Amino acid sequence: MPKLIVVTRDGQEREVNGSAGLSVMEVIRESGIDELLAICGGCCSCATCHVHVDPEFAAKLPRMSEDEDDLLESSSDRDETSRLSCQLLFTPELDRLRVTIAAED
Repeated sequence: MPKLIVVTRDGQEREVNGSAGLSVMEVIRESGIDELLAICGGCCSCATCHVHVDPEFAAKLPRMSEDEDDLLESSSDRDETSRLSCQLLFTPELDRLRVTIAAED
């Protein structure tokens, strides 16, 4: 089972098991980490599942959609590693992906 490494807002690092086929957002929420709000439930209509992705994995991720880019524009914590975790399908190729939960806007 692939692993996802999640860094919480207070800097705690947690390694969680993730089922391939779920979104990174779903893996985080199913692991019991509750600081990722994901208010829209994965519909790409808010930015409350914003994470910073380890640059080492950038080439393995799908290209950012225009909708995702527009939503991230509203975040004061956006940088070049920002993604919406609901838009990232967790696959075996992303084993050991490290994401940091973004600051709450």
